[in-house]
Amino acid sequence: MTGLTSIERDCVERAMAAQGAMLGQVGTWAAVNSGSRNLGGLARVAGMIGDAFAVLPGDIRLVDPAPVDAIDLLGRPNDLPHGQHLHLTVRPEAPLQILLTGHMDTVFGVDHPFQALSWLDAGTLGGPGVADMKSGIAIMLAALQAVEASPAASSIGYEVVLNSDEEVGSLASEALLTQAAQGKRAALTFEPSALPDGTLAGARPGSGNFSFTVRGKSAHAGRNPEDGRNALLAAADLALRLKAAVGPSLSVNPAKIDGGSPNNVVPDLAILRVNLRPATIADQIRAQALIDASVAEVAAGHDVAISVHGHFARPPKPMTPELEALFGIVRQAGADLGQSIGWKSTGGVCDGNNIAACGVPVIDTMGARGGSIHSMEEYLIVESLGERAALSALTILRLAAEAGR
Repeated sequence: MTGLTSIERDCVERAMAAQGAMLGQVGTWAAVNSGSRNLGGLARVAGMIGDAFAVLPGDIRLVDPAPVDAIDLLGRPNDLPHGQHLHLTVRPEAPLQILLTGHMDTVFGVDHPFQALSWLDAGTLGGPGVADMKSGIAIMLAALQAVEASPAASSIGYEVVLNSDEEVGSLASEALLTQAAQGKRAALTFEPSALPDGTLAGARPGSGNFSFTVRGKSAHAGRNPEDGRNALLAAADLALRLKAAVGPSLSVNPAKIDGGSPNNVVPDLAILRVNLRPATIADQIRAQALIDASVAEVAAGHDVAISVHGHFARPPKPMTPELEALFGIVRQAGADLGQSIGWKSTGGVCDGNNIAACGVPVIDTMGARGGSIHSMEEYLIVESLGERAALSALTILRLAAEAGR
C-alpha cells in the first residue's frame, strides 16, 4: 500500500482484517433461500442482516414495500407481494452525504435445485447469492465499520438501502431509492464486479418491461372466422413491429405471448411480454414513441383493443463527467492499494440506473469478484472480500477529504 495517510492506512487495515467475519456472514446469509418471491426467506435474511448492521450508529428500520401489480394470464392486474426493505440513516447533518445500496434477494426460488454452498477450491466458494450479492452486503458492512472506527467518521453521513426486489426490477423499492438518493454527493452499490478480474461496470442501458393486453373477438374458426378479431395475430404483429426497431442503441426482446384459444376458435385474448433496453434517454424517448405508434397502428389494423402495462423502470445510466470523476477517485484508491481498477460498459441494469437518474454519480459494482451469477455455477473469489472492503472504505474516506477541502 502506497500513498496512504496514517488514518487511511488504519482504516484499510481494519477493513481487510474483517475477511473472516465477512466470509462467515456470506455463508450464513446465503444458506437461507431469499428468492425474490420467497417472502418468508426474505424476512429471515432481513432479520439476520438487520442484526448485523445494528452495530452501526443511526436509525435502522424495516420499510414496507410499495404496492406493485402485474398482468395475469387473463389480462387482469393483480397485486404482487414483495418483502420489506432495510433502511439505515447515519449522521444526516454531516458535511458529506453518500448512499450505499444492495439487495437481499436472489434469482433462485424456494423450489430451485441450486440451494447449497460448496467449496470449488480453497479460495472459491460456490452457492446461490454468494456473489450476487450476500458478499456485497458483507463488504459494505465491513467498510462502514472500518470508517466508523476512524477519526473521520464524524464528517461522514450516509444512508443504506438494502431492498428485497432488485432481481425483479425494484418496483417495490423504487420510491425508497429515489428518496434516499436526494442530496447525496455520490453512491456506491455493491453488485459483484462486472468481470472476475474486478472490472467495474460503467455505462448501462435503461430497461423497460411491458405487457400488452390485446382483446379481440372470438368466432368459429370454420363457420365465420371473418366475424372474429384475432388477438393472437395482432400480438404477433405488434411483436414484429417492435423487434424491427432493434439497432445499436435499442434492443427489443419480445419474450412471451400468453393467451390464445383452441384451434377451432378465433382467439380473443393475448398478452405480449416485451423487454426494451435503450442506450440513452433520447433512445428511451424514441422507444416510448415506437410503443405508442405501434400499439395505435396494430389496434387500428386488426380492429382490436390494446392496453399497455409497464414503464422504463431502469432509466439509462450514461457516463457523465461526474461519474468519470468518481471513477477517478476509486481508481486512485485502488492503485494505492495495489489493485488495478478499470471499467467497461455493460448491457445489464441494476439499482445504479435509478440512482444515476436522480443526478447522483454511482459506481454500482463495488461488490466482490466472482462470476456465473444467475446460474447454478455462481461463485465467489474469497480473497476479494478484504480487497473490496478496503477499496470501499478508502473511497469513502477520500470522498470525505474532498468534501472537507
